[in-house]
Amino acid sequence: MVVSVGPDHAQMLSKAARFVESGALGKAEPICREVLQQDPLNVNAMCLLGDIGVRLGAFGDAEKLLRRCLELAPDFRQARGHLANALFKKQKYEAALEQLDLLEADDANNPGTLLLRANIYSQTGRYEEGLTYFRRLAQMRPDSARIHMSLGHTLKTVGAQEEAIAAYIKAAECEPTLGDAYWSLANLKTYRFSEDMIDQMLQAARSPSIGREDFFHLSFALGKAYEDRGEHEDAFTHYRRGNTVRRRLISYDADAKHEETQRHKAFFTREYFAAHQEGGSQSDEPIFIVGLPRAGSTLIEQILASHSQVDGTQELPDIIAIARRLSGKKKDTDPTNYPAILADLSPSDLTELGEEYLDRTRIHRGSAARFIDKMPNNFGHIGLIHQILPKAKIIDARRNPMDCCVSGYKQLFARGQNFTYSLSEVGRYYADYVDLMRHWDAVLPGKVLRVINEDLIAEPEANIRRILDFCDLPFEAQCLQFHKTERAVKTASSEQVRQPINSKGVGRWRNFESHLDPLKAVLGDLVDTYRA
Repeated sequence: MVVSVGPDHAQMLSKAARFVESGALGKAEPICREVLQQDPLNVNAMCLLGDIGVRLGAFGDAEKLLRRCLELAPDFRQARGHLANALFKKQKYEAALEQLDLLEADDANNPGTLLLRANIYSQTGRYEEGLTYFRRLAQMRPDSARIHMSLGHTLKTVGAQEEAIAAYIKAAECEPTLGDAYWSLANLKTYRFSEDMIDQMLQAARSPSIGREDFFHLSFALGKAYEDRGEHEDAFTHYRRGNTVRRRLISYDADAKHEETQRHKAFFTREYFAAHQEGGSQSDEPIFIVGLPRAGSTLIEQILASHSQVDGTQELPDIIAIARRLSGKKKDTDPTNYPAILADLSPSDLTELGEEYLDRTRIHRGSAARFIDKMPNNFGHIGLIHQILPKAKIIDARRNPMDCCVSGYKQLFARGQNFTYSLSEVGRYYADYVDLMRHWDAVLPGKVLRVINEDLIAEPEANIRRILDFCDLPFEAQCLQFHKTERAVKTASSEQVRQPINSKGVGRWRNFESHLDPLKAVLGDLVDTYRA
């Protein structure tokens, strides 16, 4: 659609669009706002500002602006595409699909529209439908490394490992310096790089034009490649390089995390819970698995999801989203109202929050009576969970701190978990986690079941029965054969939990022991006392 504008405004918006394309959003936004101040009905400015809002994460403002734009210009396809993307980012998946239906009615082969639909299907667990679209896109755009990457990720999730490997290799062929392609192969955990592939990665890492993101992806992949060959010094060199570069590009404050832990301990006391026993949804559907990443939570999830009465989902962001909304923070540096605001909520408010959580997560669930939320970071929100979902079950997946922290340090996460890119910071995070979990044990005795990864590996049946008993689930033999359960698994352990239980990861940290003094110094006696 072509929308007429004044010549000065057209020139201004053209300049703003160039800023957007170059990533200079801070320069583009004021130009769009100036145009709208002078011409409040300028739909081109609305569309561009809506796109900027989506890119900046202001999804709610972007949605309102783009809906107004489409009221004025219903045939403005670009604005509708941005609206569909904003809705997708807000997890309004059905609403986003409605917008895509309108777009596809006029153009059924637009790659951007097809890609967004594929991503929505994959995000909501409709993986086979997502694969149909990703395969179609791969045929339409055979030279697109990014599409082959998305295809590979979805194939990995459904357990089609050989096809996933082929898709990742194709992505690397399309774009030889695409570090994410090599890391995705490494992140399968069971793939082994050939000598030629390692040389290819080393050459890519030395490229003068290599970007920082591609470099740290390659570094983590090379670390895994050399570790698999038993060349642990070279492996750690590459892991350290990857972590160093990644740490420079992210924001994380270990002191602020420690202060948050202390604030939660001070607020959530025995006396507080005794005085706030009313309210909350009485549903017993959710089973939360919390802890640190790489601690064995995916294994516990796979065991429980093998039960006929339990749906496995993924790491659901909804508890964290509710806590963030309660905090009242607009940006990370703002003061927080959470958790203190919980004391001001009525029993009906708490019930509404519990029902909201159930409603938000329903799209990820099947028809089973129970479902799993394995977002590990929810350990910080057990007080909130207890108040809004008092009948929910909570399992703490805990692993030896040296193995857990080193495994986290070797893992490149797609997003979040910013504490893992420094040995001292991952150690401090582990210490704060154990400190807070001990507090929950003291103020909510019996609320959380602790499952030690090493015990689960050593005595699987006894511990699986213990987990099922805690969740009020009858024993089912297929839980012992969890590796045969066919289901989608999104996390880095997806291929590992499709194998019988084994002790390959126990004590692996010792391969890098000479480099781990900063971690040991922070952990202190937790190395021996982490079980308690």
